[in-house]
Amino acid sequence: MSTKPLEGLIVVALEQAVAAPYCSSKLADAGARVIKIERPEGDFARGYDSAVFGESSYFVWINRGKESVALDLRSDGGKAVLRDLLAAADVFIQNLAPGAANRLGFGAQTLREKYPRLITCDISGYGDSGPLHQLKAYDLLVQAESGLISVSGAPGPWGRIGVSICDITAGMNALIGVQQALLQRERTGCGSSVKVSLFDSAAELMAVPYLQARYGAGAPERVGLKHPSIAPYGAFTCSEGRELVLSIQNEREWASFCRVVLEDESIAADPRFAGNRARMQNRTVLDDAVQAVFGRLTYAEAVDRLTEAQTAYGA
Repeated sequence: MSTKPLEGLIVVALEQAVAAPYCSSKLADAGARVIKIERPEGDFARGYDSAVFGESSYFVWINRGKESVALDLRSDGGKAVLRDLLAAADVFIQNLAPGAANRLGFGAQTLREKYPRLITCDISGYGDSGPLHQLKAYDLLVQAESGLISVSGAPGPWGRIGVSICDITAGMNALIGVQQALLQRERTGCGSSVKVSLFDSAAELMAVPYLQARYGAGAPERVGLKHPSIAPYGAFTCSEGRELVLSIQNEREWASFCRVVLEDESIAADPRFAGNRARMQNRTVLDDAVQAVFGRLTYAEAVDRLTEAQTAYGA
């Protein structure tokens, strides 16, 4: 019988909401025993909705496969239980409010001194230094603070990205950090501290818009289902009103798309569309030409042509 790669690993997670539970859920998926520590009233994510047979969809999603212990960490008894769990743990993850773990006596430095092989992972909103480090942070706040909402969606009022992207990205980064720390411990015998923030994680996602704004023609515009840097790339409507989304990534794909899907190789040879930069400069004309073809095709006909051309598409 095959075993999962993290079987035998013990993870104690003093966690709430999304970021830390996302990280620990992936460790559980890989075979780790994850012991989730909740406050007596439970993780507040339990109350986000009641969509899954009365349970919160958020909670069900990222707390599967875990054990749960309710502890009052303001009490000596609750702290003693957590210390006993940590004595046998390989990894400790926490995403309490800024400074809370330290005030309870479970800060990373204290734990690393007491348990040299323990890997600690702290997930915060804005890191542990700087003018915002004491602020609470939730996903939407970081979407706004980092600028993510300024490059997402269509022109008009800003809107929240529809999933908890900052939480998820921070959880992924925490997972990567924990895995790297586990590998390092195999080599050195010593644990280490991992620190991740929602803002840093979101800032990494904003690298391309930043570089475009800093060194290019300016920040990318919000263009809905189009791409701010690539054409043709977006949604086109078939004769019965059904939409397809397609993407052209290189000149080989562009030539095949013109030959097979548009059935007009002269478009590929048109100087206005010779290369992605030219296509971007003339995107309105290009999109109109592509839409004129798709408007004459049924959805099934368009799919057949896209498949034959080996053009990437989605419904």
